[in-house]
Amino acid sequence: MIQEPEIKRAITFFDAQNLYRCAKAAFGYHFPNYDPIKLSTTICSMKKWHLQEVRFYTGVPSVEDDLLWHHFWTSKLSALKRRGAKTYSRYLQYHEETIKIPDYGDYKHRIGKEKGIDIRIAIETIRIFRENKADVIIIFSQDQDFIEIIDEIKSIALEHNRWYKIVSAFPDNPVSNYRNGINNTEWFPITKDIYDQCIDPGDYRPRSFKR
Repeated sequence: MIQEPEIKRAITFFDAQNLYRCAKAAFGYHFPNYDPIKLSTTICSMKKWHLQEVRFYTGVPSVEDDLLWHHFWTSKLSALKRRGAKTYSRYLQYHEETIKIPDYGDYKHRIGKEKGIDIRIAIETIRIFRENKADVIIIFSQDQDFIEIIDEIKSIALEHNRWYKIVSAFPDNPVSNYRNGINNTEWFPITKDIYDQCIDPGDYRPRSFKR
């Protein structure tokens, strides 16, 4: 029989861009104003889990591609590191898309896309669980690509007769079009009240963008 631990160790994994888009859709916020450490602490306190570590992953544009967002993310990452979070970032990769505009013609613009962030989260989640560093894995994302992580962790837990819990935490609004967490996980809908208690007061924009 699998023994449920009295003290449940939790590690949080933030899919930063997915959480930003979900918060924008659910609550209307137009920039990533959440504090991952506060969110982690709040949820673990509510569930009586012992928070071991906060891990934060994001794509970042280069200075040449987008000065504002480059500065925002690099400054936010530095602030999180100083507070003890583990962070990982990669430069966005860009491709051109052509849009047909009536009475104007073709308009080309560059679109940045994350590459390798989801894979990194998956690898580190499985590694940490395999090394028995956590009982509870909390993924802040609604990305269904993480379903394969769930299957692998379940397999490891069965092999070693271990208790485990995988949680998908995501911003939730009753009027949202999409209110599902990652399949085969325990869902933790983040209400606006909880989210607003965990807003980051820091301003990470470059000085030239501040008034």
